[in-house]
Amino acid sequence: MEKQKSANTGAWEFFQGLGKTFMLPVALLAFMGLLLGIGSSFTSPSTIETLPFLGNPVLQTIFRFLSTIGGFAFSYLPVLFAMAIPLGLARYEKGVAAFSGFIGYVIMHLSINFYLAATGKLVDAEQMRQAGQTTVLGIQTLEMGVLGGIIAGIIVYFLHKRYYAAKLPDAFAFFGGARFVPIVTSLVMAAAGILIPMVWPFFAMGISAIGSLIQKAGAFGPFLFGAGERLLLPFGLHHILVAMIRFTEAGGTEIVNGETVSGALNIYYAQLKNGLPFSADATAFLSQGKMPTFMFGLPAVALAIYHTALPENRNKIKGLLISGVIATFVTGITEPIEFLFLFVAPALYLVHVVLTGLGFMVMALLEVKIGNTDGGILDFLIFGILQGPSTKWYLVPVVGAVWFAVYYFTFRYAIVKFDLKTPGREKAKAENDGEGEMVIKGTKSNAEKILQALGGKENIQSLDNCVTRLRLVVSDMSRIDEEVLKACGALGVIKLDEHNVQVVIGPQVGILKSQLEKLL
Repeated sequence: MEKQKSANTGAWEFFQGLGKTFMLPVALLAFMGLLLGIGSSFTSPSTIETLPFLGNPVLQTIFRFLSTIGGFAFSYLPVLFAMAIPLGLARYEKGVAAFSGFIGYVIMHLSINFYLAATGKLVDAEQMRQAGQTTVLGIQTLEMGVLGGIIAGIIVYFLHKRYYAAKLPDAFAFFGGARFVPIVTSLVMAAAGILIPMVWPFFAMGISAIGSLIQKAGAFGPFLFGAGERLLLPFGLHHILVAMIRFTEAGGTEIVNGETVSGALNIYYAQLKNGLPFSADATAFLSQGKMPTFMFGLPAVALAIYHTALPENRNKIKGLLISGVIATFVTGITEPIEFLFLFVAPALYLVHVVLTGLGFMVMALLEVKIGNTDGGILDFLIFGILQGPSTKWYLVPVVGAVWFAVYYFTFRYAIVKFDLKTPGREKAKAENDGEGEMVIKGTKSNAEKILQALGGKENIQSLDNCVTRLRLVVSDMSRIDEEVLKACGALGVIKLDEHNVQVVIGPQVGILKSQLEKLL
């Protein structure tokens, strides 16, 4: 029984950590996408025709430069995943883990190339697309996309975990410890590269089947994706679903400029980079689906919470609500508002899940074509308005107004009808809400209080963070004091099992994590 518990705990910790590691390359991709979007929009003939001064040769050179730099993450995304996964999952010798990730990824493809050549399956350049082959870092290999980087990264992480402290006989001691990780990675990934071509067709069929199922669902496919992402968010596992749709065949496959591109976000960036019309099938899973909820719905929730708070408490919660609205409206970080009602009214969160899915479905049915990842005002401006009327950006405020009204009246009615204790409606909690500023400041004194509420140094086995949460593995869950954590400004505490716990802080969680690391 204990072994089963340990296995379950390890699985939770692994999948939580895996989802978190995706955010490092995805965050870079989102920023590079902004550069690509700005560069491509200001170099398009239609934009120059509307604003002739943008045709200035100097300005055009700058915009082309932005497009070139912005395409970096798209072109090298698989290797970024191969390095980010072991970097993010490793607890010690993180630099060696990332270094080994790169080595493992390259050797895997070299080995695949050798197998294809030795078995006579290596095809000419003009036949690569039909044969499912491509060129990766100058190596002709199987077309594995981001999944190749993820597979390499996961294998390297387990090798690093097993061998980073390996002790060898004295004669070979120089190769021991962290130095042994890239060595064993070379050997294992060389063998993996021989095996992968034998099993890859079956794996690819499974992914294609998922993609085919989603595509055949029509507009209901985006609904399932949007609702599923929100359902998985409280557990921190939504990044895995998002990555599968954005970067694999599950998000669709299209021919762009003569190349086969898989994954909704990959397709969109390829079309953006080449100045081609955007595919509504790809953008159906991207920013546009989030906009009704992120830019309009959740701010309406904040307004409903404010209006239903006790009059004497409204000033105390105003800062909390405003910061949450700014986070979701600008950056697409939604947890600071979602976790204000998730725990006090789970049924309302399910309403939010359905409305988010409907937002994706409605935008798909209207054939809006706004891409990228965040779903905030920056995506609306850069990938909607600046890309021209063909994106149908003008429909976003129309749908958003409906979503604002539905969210506001639904939440206001439910809060009053069922006397939900959202911030400001319970005097004792309202007095504590103001203390949340201590978390944002990340002061040492507040970090000490939080550390004690987590059970002290000896109770923490692992400490990490994602965009808005502390992610911890603890020895004894019963030692965690939720009331103190909330009094210090935590928006919520999620206990996944007997050892894995998440503390929802907000966008400034990195400051608090740094303070805790110093104390640890």
